[in-house]
Amino acid sequence: MQQRLSLITLGVSDLARARAFYERLGWRSNTPAEFDVIFFQLGGMVLSLWDRESLAKDSGVTLGSGFGGVTLAYNVRSPAEVDETIAEAESAGARVTRPPSATFWGGYSGVFLDPDAHPWEVAHNPLWDVAADGSVTLPG
Repeated sequence: MQQRLSLITLGVSDLARARAFYERLGWRSNTPAEFDVIFFQLGGMVLSLWDRESLAKDSGVTLGSGFGGVTLAYNVRSPAEVDETIAEAESAGARVTRPPSATFWGGYSGVFLDPDAHPWEVAHNPLWDVAADGSVTLPG
């Protein structure tokens, strides 16, 4: 198996609401509104939104409650860009759970929840290179 990730699917409770939230962030999808799933092209990978119950059934797991042990991250080029992105997400309807601040690991980050409570960390890591296309390169 190659070391890569192709697709992340978020289980959502209201597909139209979730799509509207990500579109308020400026993301665009060519998926017709009447489909049962929404796809967003993210550089070399894809984010999909699908009904939470359908996703659980398809994955062979029991739908539970609470934190699922997964967070998503959006790395940026500066602390100012962290502040701007968190503010943009909040104005699009996100709930900020950790306002932007200096981190214990030497960076700067904040966290917001999308309408289905998926946590997104917006982070600036001064040791990572974020290219113009948003791809991240680890040091060394």
